[in-house]
Amino acid sequence: AIFSPLNKGLLNKFPYKNLCAAVTVVTVFLCLVLPLILLISLLINESIEIYKAVESEKSRWINGITAIIQYLNNHPLFARLEINQTVITAKSAEILKALSGFIFNNLSAITQNTVILIIQFAVTFYALFFFLRDGNDFLDVITRYLPINKHHMDTFIHHFLTTAKATLKITFVIGGLQGLIGGLLFYFTGIERPLIWGVIMFGLAVVPAVGCSLVWAPAGIIMLFQGHIGPGIAILLVGSLVISTVDNLLRPVLVGQNLQMHPLLIFLSTLGGIAAFGVSGFVLGPVIASLFLASWRLFSE
Repeated sequence: AIFSPLNKGLLNKFPYKNLCAAVTVVTVFLCLVLPLILLISLLINESIEIYKAVESEKSRWINGITAIIQYLNNHPLFARLEINQTVITAKSAEILKALSGFIFNNLSAITQNTVILIIQFAVTFYALFFFLRDGNDFLDVITRYLPINKHHMDTFIHHFLTTAKATLKITFVIGGLQGLIGGLLFYFTGIERPLIWGVIMFGLAVVPAVGCSLVWAPAGIIMLFQGHIGPGIAILLVGSLVISTVDNLLRPVLVGQNLQMHPLLIFLSTLGGIAAFGVSGFVLGPVIASLFLASWRLFSE
């Protein structure tokens, strides 16, 4: 659905279905698969390093959390709460280890069996070639055997594709841009492992209202408590003025106002997808939710 406009554009210039479908498939491979392979290999190395750093208690984040707790304990207002520094530090380390371990385990599981991975990619691209070449014919045949008229089927397909593409644009374009800005911000302010934190921000971008602030806000505060005033202020300013506003600025431009999926549904369907399918559920969850919404609209008609 995402790359079919490219295929149609090629068909308008070159009336060769096989050639146009093949060029589109190669484009998908070059634009998506090769960068993804590079990113996965880097992420696996980064997650291992973060896990080791937390395990050896050398992580700057853990040191920062410890400094914050010590500061609060010394404050008259918070001293009454008797915050347990050991417990909170240990739990924070567990969260960091769990995050890095989740990324490492899921990505390494994808790449462990190279033969199966190659076969899966081969089947995917082989099917994609025929979906691009003969997709309209497939839909005509399916419509002919369903007990609904062609108008309803066309409406259903239009709603499904429009909603799915809009949702994926929100998830990947806006989330990817927020993760990229956050990763670069962490890199230039000297925070360790900026790549993996950028990816975590990309994943958290689907969380309504708070999103990436779950990462950059604590990072800025920790930097301030560690005495890095300039970098800390820079993180908080860029996070609040740039990263947080990307969604509001780009969402209307990318997807318009029609057929958008509610942010809460994107969030819940993404969580459900990850729970049901693993990492691939990050895409499959919202797509299935889009299918549900399209079916719901067809049912109402």
